[in-house]
Amino acid sequence: MFDSSTGFQLPNGADRSLDASWIPLDKWNNLTPQQRQKFLPLCPDFVIELRSPSDSLKSLQEKMREYIDNGTKLGWLINPKDKQVEVYRQGKEVEILNNPTTLSGENVLPNFVLDLELIW
Repeated sequence: MFDSSTGFQLPNGADRSLDASWIPLDKWNNLTPQQRQKFLPLCPDFVIELRSPSDSLKSLQEKMREYIDNGTKLGWLINPKDKQVEVYRQGKEVEILNNPTTLSGENVLPNFVLDLELIW
């Protein structure tokens, strides 16, 4: 799991930093020591964006679509103000959850559950 200080260079060439992200260990192990020192040249499998009061919802939604288009398998756009989560999945429509108490990592991170009580 990576925090917001980690940067990724997506396959489309865009440099992005996320609030939280994850890649499988085999992807990490395939990176050279030099690649690990800068923006990682790949797209994470799992991403989380947490909307802050100054963030535009539209721009965050565009970023989430970009992640999915570049290979992300599961993404959560968490909007604390509206107590809403947009769930992005490869090949599926965005699912909007209103005031969920937890989120599951599904088949991407099978044992990961985020308790949203701390965020709301």
